[in-house]
Amino acid sequence: MRKIVHIDMDAFYASVEQRDNPALRGKPVVVAWKGARSVVCAASYEARKFGVRSAMPAIRAERLCPQAVFVPPDFACYKAVSKHVREILERHTDLIEPLSLDEAYLDVSCNKQGLATATEVAQAIRASIREELSLTASAGIAPNKFVAKIASDHRKPDGLFVVRPERVLSFLTPLPAARLPGVGQVMAEKLAALAIHTVGELRAVPTPLLVHKFGRWGLKLAELARGIDDEPVVPSRVRQSISSEDTFSEDHFLDELGPTITRLAERVWALAQREPRRARTVQLKLKTSDFQTLTRSLSPEAMPTSAQSLAEVALALRDRVDLPPRTRFRLVGVGLAHFDDAAPSPQDALFRADAAVASDSPRPC
Repeated sequence: MRKIVHIDMDAFYASVEQRDNPALRGKPVVVAWKGARSVVCAASYEARKFGVRSAMPAIRAERLCPQAVFVPPDFACYKAVSKHVREILERHTDLIEPLSLDEAYLDVSCNKQGLATATEVAQAIRASIREELSLTASAGIAPNKFVAKIASDHRKPDGLFVVRPERVLSFLTPLPAARLPGVGQVMAEKLAALAIHTVGELRAVPTPLLVHKFGRWGLKLAELARGIDDEPVVPSRVRQSISSEDTFSEDHFLDELGPTITRLAERVWALAQREPRRARTVQLKLKTSDFQTLTRSLSPEAMPTSAQSLAEVALALRDRVDLPPRTRFRLVGVGLAHFDDAAPSPQDALFRADAAVASDSPRPC
Protein backbone atom coordinates (compact mmCIF):
# COMPACT_ATOMS: atom_id res chain seq x y z
CA MET A 1 0.00 0.00 0.00
CA ARG A 2 1.50 3.30 -1.09
CA LYS A 3 1.46 6.46 1.02
CA ILE A 4 0.83 9.48 -1.22
CA VAL A 5 0.88 13.10 -0.10
CA HIS A 6 -0.44 15.94 -2.22
CA ILE A 7 0.96 19.32 -1.19
CA ASP A 8 -0.90 22.39 -2.45
CA MET A 9 0.20 25.93 -1.59
CA ASP A 10 -2.72 28.11 -0.50
CA ALA A 11 -3.64 30.88 -3.01
CA PHE A 12 0.04 30.78 -3.92
CA TYR A 13 0.66 33.88 -6.06
CA ALA A 14 -1.72 36.03 -4.02
CA SER A 15 -0.28 34.78 -0.72
CA VAL A 16 3.26 35.67 -1.83
CA GLU A 17 2.07 39.17 -2.71
CA GLN A 18 0.36 39.56 0.67
CA ARG A 19 3.42 38.24 2.47
CA ASP A 20 5.73 40.70 0.75
CA ASN A 21 3.40 43.71 1.02
CA PRO A 22 1.79 44.01 4.47
CA ALA A 23 -0.64 46.61 3.09
CA LEU A 24 -2.30 43.82 1.08
CA ARG A 25 -2.95 41.51 4.02
CA GLY A 26 -6.61 40.94 4.74
CA LYS A 27 -7.61 42.58 1.45
CA PRO A 28 -9.10 40.95 -1.68
CA VAL A 29 -6.04 40.58 -3.89
CA VAL A 30 -6.29 39.60 -7.54
CA VAL A 31 -3.06 38.72 -9.33
CA ALA A 32 -3.68 39.87 -12.90
CA TRP A 33 -3.07 42.68 -15.29
CA LYS A 34 -6.09 44.91 -15.54
CA GLY A 35 -7.81 44.97 -18.91
CA ALA A 36 -10.60 43.48 -20.96
CA ARG A 37 -8.39 40.66 -22.30
CA SER A 38 -6.52 39.82 -19.10
CA VAL A 39 -7.17 36.64 -17.11
CA VAL A 40 -6.88 36.16 -13.35
CA CYS A 41 -3.72 34.25 -12.39
CA ALA A 42 -4.68 33.89 -8.72
CA ALA A 43 -7.05 35.31 -6.13
CA SER A 44 -6.65 35.61 -2.37
CA TYR A 45 -9.21 33.94 -0.16
CA GLU A 46 -10.65 37.37 0.61
CA ALA A 47 -11.33 37.81 -3.12
CA ARG A 48 -12.67 34.28 -3.53
CA LYS A 49 -15.50 35.13 -1.14
CA PHE A 50 -16.84 37.35 -3.93
CA GLY A 51 -16.65 34.56 -6.52
CA VAL A 52 -13.32 35.54 -8.05
CA ARG A 53 -11.44 32.52 -9.40
CA SER A 54 -8.30 31.73 -11.37
CA ALA A 55 -8.64 31.78 -15.18
CA MET A 56 -11.60 34.17 -14.90
CA PRO A 57 -11.49 37.25 -17.15
CA ALA A 58 -10.05 40.10 -15.11
CA ILE A 59 -12.87 42.41 -16.12
CA ARG A 60 -15.39 39.98 -14.63
CA ALA A 61 -13.35 39.75 -11.42
CA GLU A 62 -13.45 43.53 -11.19
CA ARG A 63 -17.24 43.49 -11.53
CA LEU A 64 -17.61 40.80 -8.87
CA CYS A 65 -15.28 42.55 -6.45
CA PRO A 66 -14.95 46.29 -7.21
CA GLN A 67 -12.77 46.79 -4.12
CA ALA A 68 -10.22 44.19 -5.25
CA VAL A 69 -6.57 45.20 -5.38
CA PHE A 70 -5.08 44.13 -8.72
CA VAL A 71 -1.40 43.19 -8.61
CA PRO A 72 0.56 42.33 -11.78
CA PRO A 73 2.13 38.86 -11.57
CA ASP A 74 5.81 38.49 -10.71
CA PHE A 75 6.60 35.03 -12.02
CA ALA A 76 10.32 35.30 -11.28
CA CYS A 77 9.50 35.69 -7.59
CA TYR A 78 6.92 32.89 -7.59
CA LYS A 79 9.40 30.56 -9.25
CA ALA A 80 12.05 31.37 -6.61
CA VAL A 81 9.58 30.59 -3.81
CA SER A 82 8.54 27.39 -5.58
CA LYS A 83 12.18 26.33 -5.75
CA HIS A 84 12.48 26.75 -1.98
CA VAL A 85 9.33 24.67 -1.47
CA ARG A 86 10.85 21.97 -3.66
CA GLU A 87 13.97 21.96 -1.48
CA ILE A 88 11.76 21.37 1.56
CA LEU A 89 9.99 18.47 -0.15
CA GLU A 90 13.31 16.88 -1.15
CA ARG A 91 14.30 16.60 2.52
CA HIS A 92 11.66 13.88 2.82
CA THR A 93 11.61 11.98 -0.48
CA ASP A 94 13.05 11.92 -3.99
CA LEU A 95 9.73 10.69 -5.41
CA ILE A 96 8.25 14.12 -6.18
CA GLU A 97 5.99 14.84 -9.13
CA PRO A 98 5.38 18.58 -9.55
CA LEU A 99 2.09 19.54 -11.16
CA SER A 100 2.78 23.28 -11.24
CA LEU A 101 4.71 25.89 -9.27
CA ASP A 102 2.38 25.46 -6.31
CA GLU A 103 1.50 21.77 -6.02
CA ALA A 104 3.12 18.35 -6.16
CA TYR A 105 2.60 14.68 -5.41
CA LEU A 106 4.99 12.89 -3.08
CA ASP A 107 5.36 9.16 -2.54
CA VAL A 108 6.44 8.85 1.10
CA SER A 109 5.97 5.10 1.46
CA CYS A 110 9.60 5.31 2.57
CA ASN A 111 10.82 8.72 3.71
CA LYS A 112 14.29 10.09 4.34
CA GLN A 113 13.57 11.32 7.86
CA GLY A 114 12.36 7.95 9.09
CA LEU A 115 9.00 9.38 10.21
CA ALA A 116 6.46 6.75 11.17
CA THR A 117 3.50 7.93 9.10
CA ALA A 118 2.67 9.94 6.01
CA THR A 119 0.72 12.28 8.26
CA GLU A 120 3.90 13.12 10.18
CA VAL A 121 5.70 13.80 6.89
CA ALA A 122 2.96 16.15 5.74
CA GLN A 123 2.94 17.94 9.08
CA ALA A 124 6.70 18.42 8.96
CA ILE A 125 6.55 19.79 5.41
CA ARG A 126 3.79 22.24 6.26
CA ALA A 127 5.65 23.40 9.36
CA SER A 128 8.84 24.03 7.36
CA ILE A 129 6.94 25.99 4.72
CA ARG A 130 5.39 28.15 7.42
CA GLU A 131 8.64 28.73 9.30
CA GLU A 132 10.95 29.30 6.32
CA LEU A 133 8.64 31.02 3.86
CA SER A 134 5.87 32.54 6.02
CA LEU A 135 3.33 30.83 3.75
CA THR A 136 0.80 28.07 4.26
CA ALA A 137 0.17 24.84 2.40
CA SER A 138 -2.62 22.29 2.55
CA ALA A 139 -2.01 18.55 2.34
CA GLY A 140 -4.01 15.51 1.37
CA ILE A 141 -2.89 12.00 2.31
CA ALA A 142 -4.26 8.84 0.71
CA PRO A 143 -3.22 5.50 -0.79
CA ASN A 144 -3.23 6.95 -4.32
CA LYS A 145 -2.73 10.18 -6.20
CA PHE A 146 -6.20 11.28 -7.21
CA VAL A 147 -7.72 10.72 -3.78
CA ALA A 148 -4.81 12.60 -2.16
CA LYS A 149 -5.41 15.54 -4.49
CA ILE A 150 -9.11 15.68 -3.66
CA ALA A 151 -8.26 15.39 0.04
CA SER A 152 -5.86 18.34 -0.02
CA ASP A 153 -8.73 20.59 -1.02
CA HIS A 154 -10.98 19.27 1.73
CA ARG A 155 -9.80 21.59 4.51
CA LYS A 156 -8.27 24.51 2.66
CA PRO A 157 -6.67 26.81 3.50
CA ASP A 158 -3.88 25.65 5.79
CA GLY A 159 -5.46 22.26 6.34
CA LEU A 160 -4.57 18.59 6.37
CA PHE A 161 -6.91 15.72 5.58
CA VAL A 162 -6.18 12.00 5.70
CA VAL A 163 -8.12 9.36 3.76
CA ARG A 164 -7.12 5.97 5.08
CA PRO A 165 -7.40 2.95 2.76
CA GLU A 166 -10.51 1.62 4.49
CA ARG A 167 -12.20 5.04 4.20
CA VAL A 168 -11.61 5.70 0.49
CA LEU A 169 -15.04 4.55 -0.69
CA SER A 170 -16.99 6.36 2.02
CA PHE A 171 -14.97 9.52 1.33
CA LEU A 172 -15.67 9.43 -2.41
CA THR A 173 -19.32 8.33 -2.32
CA PRO A 174 -21.06 11.70 -1.64
CA LEU A 175 -18.73 13.79 -3.82
CA PRO A 176 -19.96 15.23 -7.13
CA ALA A 177 -18.81 13.10 -10.06
CA ALA A 178 -17.16 16.25 -11.44
CA ARG A 179 -14.55 15.98 -8.66
CA LEU A 180 -13.04 12.95 -10.37
CA PRO A 181 -10.00 13.69 -12.55
CA GLY A 182 -10.88 14.01 -16.21
CA VAL A 183 -14.57 14.70 -15.60
CA GLY A 184 -14.99 18.18 -17.00
CA GLN A 185 -18.12 20.14 -17.77
CA VAL A 186 -19.01 18.19 -20.91
CA MET A 187 -18.55 14.76 -19.28
CA ALA A 188 -20.43 15.91 -16.16
CA GLU A 189 -23.35 16.89 -18.38
CA LYS A 190 -23.27 13.50 -20.09
CA LEU A 191 -23.31 11.75 -16.73
CA ALA A 192 -26.11 13.99 -15.48
CA ALA A 193 -28.16 12.98 -18.52
CA LEU A 194 -27.88 9.43 -17.18
CA ALA A 195 -28.98 10.61 -13.71
CA ILE A 196 -25.41 10.24 -12.42
CA HIS A 197 -24.48 13.17 -10.21
CA THR A 198 -22.31 11.72 -7.43
CA VAL A 199 -19.42 9.28 -7.28
CA GLY A 200 -21.67 6.86 -5.42
CA GLU A 201 -24.24 6.94 -8.22
CA LEU A 202 -21.46 6.40 -10.74
CA ARG A 203 -20.18 3.39 -8.81
CA ALA A 204 -23.67 1.84 -8.90
CA VAL A 205 -23.68 1.78 -12.72
CA PRO A 206 -22.50 -1.57 -14.12
CA THR A 207 -19.05 -1.28 -15.66
CA PRO A 208 -20.16 -2.84 -19.00
CA LEU A 209 -22.75 -0.08 -19.37
CA LEU A 210 -20.14 2.63 -18.78
CA VAL A 211 -17.85 0.98 -21.31
CA HIS A 212 -20.71 0.82 -23.80
CA LYS A 213 -21.45 4.52 -23.30
CA PHE A 214 -17.93 5.90 -23.08
CA GLY A 215 -15.53 3.26 -24.39
CA ARG A 216 -12.19 2.90 -22.58
CA TRP A 217 -12.92 6.05 -20.63
CA GLY A 218 -15.95 4.28 -19.18
CA LEU A 219 -13.66 1.63 -17.68
CA LYS A 220 -11.50 4.36 -16.17
CA LEU A 221 -14.59 6.03 -14.69
CA ALA A 222 -15.60 2.75 -13.07
CA GLU A 223 -12.14 2.39 -11.52
CA LEU A 224 -12.06 5.97 -10.22
CA ALA A 225 -15.52 5.58 -8.68
CA ARG A 226 -14.10 2.64 -6.75
CA GLY A 227 -11.04 4.57 -5.64
CA ILE A 228 -8.71 2.60 -7.91
CA ASP A 229 -5.67 4.46 -9.23
CA ASP A 230 -2.41 2.62 -9.82
CA GLU A 231 -0.60 5.56 -11.44
CA PRO A 232 2.78 5.98 -9.72
CA VAL A 233 4.39 9.24 -8.69
CA VAL A 234 6.65 10.19 -11.62
CA PRO A 235 9.64 12.11 -10.23
CA SER A 236 10.96 13.51 -13.51
CA ARG A 237 8.17 14.72 -15.72
CA VAL A 238 9.68 16.31 -18.82
CA ARG A 239 7.89 19.35 -20.20
CA GLN A 240 6.06 18.36 -23.37
CA SER A 241 4.78 21.77 -24.40
CA ILE A 242 4.84 25.49 -23.70
CA SER A 243 1.65 27.44 -24.23
CA SER A 244 -0.31 30.53 -23.31
CA GLU A 245 -4.00 31.19 -23.76
CA ASP A 246 -6.62 33.85 -23.12
CA THR A 247 -10.31 33.51 -22.37
CA PHE A 248 -12.32 36.49 -23.62
CA SER A 249 -14.92 38.35 -21.62
CA GLU A 250 -16.92 38.53 -24.86
CA ASP A 251 -16.87 36.07 -27.75
CA HIS A 252 -15.05 37.08 -30.96
CA PHE A 253 -15.15 36.14 -34.62
CA LEU A 254 -12.15 34.27 -36.07
CA ASP A 255 -10.86 37.25 -38.06
CA GLU A 256 -10.78 39.35 -34.86
CA LEU A 257 -8.28 37.09 -33.10
CA GLY A 258 -5.13 38.38 -34.83
CA PRO A 259 -3.94 40.82 -32.14
CA THR A 260 -4.49 38.29 -29.36
CA ILE A 261 -2.67 35.54 -31.26
CA THR A 262 0.26 37.90 -31.84
CA ARG A 263 0.40 38.83 -28.15
CA LEU A 264 0.21 35.17 -27.05
CA ALA A 265 2.99 34.27 -29.48
CA GLU A 266 5.19 36.92 -27.87
CA ARG A 267 4.46 35.46 -24.44
CA VAL A 268 5.19 31.89 -25.58
CA TRP A 269 8.38 33.08 -27.28
CA ALA A 270 9.60 34.58 -24.02
CA LEU A 271 8.80 31.39 -22.10
CA ALA A 272 10.42 29.19 -24.75
CA GLN A 273 13.74 30.96 -24.45
CA ARG A 274 14.12 29.45 -20.99
CA GLU A 275 13.71 25.93 -22.37
CA PRO A 276 17.07 24.36 -23.41
CA ARG A 277 15.47 22.03 -25.96
CA ARG A 278 14.14 22.73 -29.44
CA ALA A 279 10.43 22.54 -30.22
CA ARG A 280 9.35 21.01 -33.51
CA THR A 281 5.65 21.92 -33.60
CA VAL A 282 3.60 25.10 -33.41
CA GLN A 283 0.06 24.72 -32.06
CA LEU A 284 -3.05 26.86 -32.11
CA LYS A 285 -5.95 26.12 -29.76
CA LEU A 286 -9.45 27.54 -30.11
CA LYS A 287 -12.64 27.11 -28.11
CA THR A 288 -15.97 28.14 -29.60
CA SER A 289 -18.77 29.90 -27.74
CA ASP A 290 -20.50 26.52 -27.32
CA PHE A 291 -17.32 25.05 -25.73
CA GLN A 292 -16.14 23.04 -28.74
CA THR A 293 -12.34 22.79 -28.59
CA LEU A 294 -10.25 22.44 -31.72
CA THR A 295 -6.51 22.54 -32.38
CA ARG A 296 -4.36 23.09 -35.43
CA SER A 297 -0.65 22.28 -35.54
CA LEU A 298 2.28 22.50 -37.91
CA SER A 299 5.80 21.05 -37.78
CA PRO A 300 7.67 23.19 -40.33
CA GLU A 301 11.09 22.30 -41.69
CA ALA A 302 12.41 25.58 -40.31
CA MET A 303 10.99 26.58 -36.95
CA PRO A 304 10.30 30.25 -36.18
CA THR A 305 13.31 32.34 -35.18
CA SER A 306 11.48 35.24 -33.59
CA ALA A 307 8.25 36.08 -31.81
CA GLN A 308 7.02 37.68 -35.01
CA SER A 309 7.63 34.58 -37.11
CA LEU A 310 5.99 32.42 -34.44
CA ALA A 311 2.95 34.69 -34.63
CA GLU A 312 2.93 34.37 -38.42
CA VAL A 313 2.80 30.56 -38.21
CA ALA A 314 0.03 30.73 -35.61
CA LEU A 315 -1.96 33.12 -37.80
CA ALA A 316 -1.51 30.75 -40.73
CA LEU A 317 -2.92 27.96 -38.57
CA ARG A 318 -5.92 30.16 -37.86
CA ASP A 319 -6.56 30.35 -41.60
CA ARG A 320 -6.85 26.53 -41.64
CA VAL A 321 -9.91 26.62 -39.37
CA ASP A 322 -12.92 25.57 -41.44
CA LEU A 323 -16.02 26.60 -39.51
CA PRO A 324 -19.03 28.73 -40.46
CA PRO A 325 -17.96 32.38 -40.78
CA ARG A 326 -20.29 33.55 -38.00
CA THR A 327 -18.75 31.16 -35.46
CA ARG A 328 -17.68 32.98 -32.31
CA PHE A 329 -14.76 32.02 -30.10
CA ARG A 330 -14.32 32.38 -26.35
CA LEU A 331 -10.70 31.22 -26.03
CA VAL A 332 -7.52 31.19 -28.08
CA GLY A 333 -4.11 29.73 -27.25
CA VAL A 334 -0.69 29.48 -28.88
CA GLY A 335 1.86 26.80 -28.04
CA LEU A 336 5.08 25.02 -28.89
CA ALA A 337 5.35 21.23 -28.56
CA HIS A 338 7.29 18.06 -29.40
CA PHE A 339 10.64 19.01 -27.93
CA ASP A 340 13.84 17.33 -29.05
CA ASP A 341 15.82 15.49 -26.37
CA ALA A 342 19.10 17.03 -27.46
CA ALA A 343 19.93 20.55 -26.37
CA PRO A 344 20.54 23.08 -29.16
CA SER A 345 23.79 24.81 -29.91
CA PRO A 346 24.66 27.98 -28.00
CA GLN A 347 23.93 29.96 -31.16
CA ASP A 348 20.33 28.76 -31.31
CA ALA A 349 18.28 31.95 -31.18
CA LEU A 350 15.02 30.22 -30.37
CA PHE A 351 15.91 28.64 -27.05
CA ARG A 352 18.78 30.54 -25.49
CA ALA A 353 19.14 29.05 -22.04
CA ASP A 354 20.40 32.27 -20.51
CA ALA A 355 17.67 34.52 -21.85
CA ALA A 356 15.82 36.52 -19.22
CA VAL A 357 12.05 36.48 -19.08
CA ALA A 358 11.67 38.29 -15.78
CA SER A 359 12.23 41.98 -15.21
CA ASP A 360 15.77 43.26 -14.89
CA SER A 361 15.38 43.82 -11.15
CA PRO A 362 13.13 41.15 -9.63
CA ARG A 363 12.33 41.67 -6.00
CA PRO A 364 14.06 39.35 -3.50
CA CYS A 365 12.07 36.24 -2.60
